[in-house]
Amino acid sequence: MIKRQKTGKSHGRLFHMRPGKIIGTVLVNLFLWLFSLSCIFPLVWMAYSSLKEKRVFNADIMGFPVFPDLVNYQRILSNSDYHLAESMMNSVRTTTISIILIVLFSFIVGYILSRVRFKMNRVLYILFLMGMLIPIHSLLVPIYVVFTNAHLSDKWFTLLFPYVSFGLPIGIFLVDGYVKGIPISLEEAAAIDGSSFSYTLWNIIMPLCRPILLTVAIVQIFSCWNEFSFALVLIKNVHLQTVPLALTQFKGQFASDYPKQMAAMLITMAPIVILYFMFNSHIIEGMVAGAVKG
Repeated sequence: MIKRQKTGKSHGRLFHMRPGKIIGTVLVNLFLWLFSLSCIFPLVWMAYSSLKEKRVFNADIMGFPVFPDLVNYQRILSNSDYHLAESMMNSVRTTTISIILIVLFSFIVGYILSRVRFKMNRVLYILFLMGMLIPIHSLLVPIYVVFTNAHLSDKWFTLLFPYVSFGLPIGIFLVDGYVKGIPISLEEAAAIDGSSFSYTLWNIIMPLCRPILLTVAIVQIFSCWNEFSFALVLIKNVHLQTVPLALTQFKGQFASDYPKQMAAMLITMAPIVILYFMFNSHIIEGMVAGAVKG
């Protein structure tokens, strides 16, 4: 009876809303629906366009394929000249190592800046935050000169340096804010029980920071996997190219095979899209927790 009364009251309030407020609610929801469709449609368009042949696509860009065909996928996966599988393995290796280093250093540095008080504490914190304000593309030429003179370009580990360096500021910022929300009494109680600093750090604090560390990892996976500028400048060897560079070979000087390019993009996007749908709720929760607890 109580539940029915509450439901009746809510419906009564809905029907007794002013016409202006009802129209405003409908318009807002309609706008959100249209905005969501505008975000989803490019992916849907890529999906059905990749099932067309080149001549069919050029004749009708937006139309649905009359006879869907997987020939573009077969050509990409069977042709070794595209190096798509090798590029995906390079991206997986570079992204995995970068994420491990970013999460590890972000946790250590963020914890120290949050808990340990020393003279240069705030100065270091501000310097790390400045890393989020500096435009990455403004550093392409200096980094290229440094890497060339140091003979660090065109190596399998070349991209690890810029990826980890530019991924640390946001990671440290989130971990610092999250650790400040953890009661320091936990560490004091552990110290009284005889726990060492390293044991407290890795066995007590780190498990508590798992949500924010997962958020840092997921956000940086997207960044490292899709990064193009540093890979273009620092990598020239075809066998060391990452996924964004591999996709450029489907574009010719005078013409492009767009259906084949879309098929390649969908193949390379699949792991990231699946990962996003699996952990999208963790991303939002972690970002909010890291921002609010600080």
